[in-house]
Amino acid sequence: MNPQGERRTADQVLAPAPDSASRTAGGRLATPGSWTGTGARPDSVWGECAGGGGRTYRTAVDISDANRPVCTCSCPSRKVPCKHAVGLLLLWAAGHESVRPAGEPPPWAHEWLEGRRRRRASPPAARPPSASAPSDRRAAHRALRIAEGAAELERRLADLVHGGLAGSGGGTREEWDRAAARMVDAQAPGLAALARELGSLSAAGPDWASRLLEECALLHTLNRAYARVDRLPAGLAATVRARVGITVDSAALAASAPPIRDDWLVLSQNDTSDDGALTTRRIRLHGRRTGRAALLLSYGAAGRAPELSLPVGFSLDADLVFHPAAVPLRAVLGTRHGDPEPAAGPPPGVGVAAALGAYGTALRDDPWLDAWPVVLDGVVPLPDPDPGRRLADAEGDAALAVDAARTDESGWWRLVAVSAGGPVRVFGECGHRGFAPLAVWAPELTSLRH
Repeated sequence: MNPQGERRTADQVLAPAPDSASRTAGGRLATPGSWTGTGARPDSVWGECAGGGGRTYRTAVDISDANRPVCTCSCPSRKVPCKHAVGLLLLWAAGHESVRPAGEPPPWAHEWLEGRRRRRASPPAARPPSASAPSDRRAAHRALRIAEGAAELERRLADLVHGGLAGSGGGTREEWDRAAARMVDAQAPGLAALARELGSLSAAGPDWASRLLEECALLHTLNRAYARVDRLPAGLAATVRARVGITVDSAALAASAPPIRDDWLVLSQNDTSDDGALTTRRIRLHGRRTGRAALLLSYGAAGRAPELSLPVGFSLDADLVFHPAAVPLRAVLGTRHGDPEPAAGPPPGVGVAAALGAYGTALRDDPWLDAWPVVLDGVVPLPDPDPGRRLADAEGDAALAVDAARTDESGWWRLVAVSAGGPVRVFGECGHRGFAPLAVWAPELTSLRH
């Protein structure tokens, strides 16, 4: 252990964050200018963060348990960990010199840390068999808050539909933003994101009413599913919890769930940034033997790139642990059994009809799914703007529209150039908005990132 304890990666720090908003806000605070009086010991990190209106928030984190850091903060947030704890840990994890080793914390942090040390040293008091552990009580309290938030959102949907979408205009953006804020208070960030999306649909073009009705129906289904989540099959229940915003601790998952070993072909890797505060990296894999698709997520804060990076077009012999879900896709990278090696060739592909069938099957099990990864084989890009860009079967009359929102001009024309008018093999995501190409193999089977 180094003088400041065993450092964590940004992924490990961000894993227990309650929602994406906390991760983003914490990333913005992971800068030395936000903090004063910082310090660290092998078992703790502390500091004071400047807030609005001249307020200062005191934050301390007990890192003695690598898997379950515990924090305290004087801010009014009810999220655990709050954005200040996330930002402080990200700054410490990055090894910034502003968080230096220190002998003793300030009195306010010392009192809290000593109280935790005494409680750990004391034998636990006997409790009745029916008593719940603090973590269980917190989980039950959060589940109740989410259920109340879902019920409130359900009432709003009912009022909207009964009053008529056309007459109400779908509600103003401000009204949906207030509804989203209520879902954040209810600790349901997934419901909050869906509410914000509903607020943007009234300006989404001439078919806004039909789109709004579709999204209201999906949100209604999610609300009703969460109301009876304890009676759902395990996979579907896990999907519903994830959709409302209850995250799974990736570190704990990797330590407890059975791994799946395969030669995982790295199909694509791309980064997206949220206001420059948090970078999300998505790495998509294909199992050579199992045929399974997998998605790895990694994060980087304060302008730093995510630590996990795999070379596109290479194959990695490794263990993956999949998050529980009705349609498992997101995974955690476990033991690597060797270094990445150039892949022998692309994965097998399917035609347009089979790709739509694969998406339909996944959608049957997870009705809130936006898209599903597929490899198309023998398709020709058709750049005609009328009726729109498509990927068509070289033999047959089936075609897939290209998702224009996720396909930039340069990427599309690289795909057309690689094709040279002939059939190619393309990896991407097939969804209700169309197909989003992510990688293409030329006829000579040379992989090209798209």
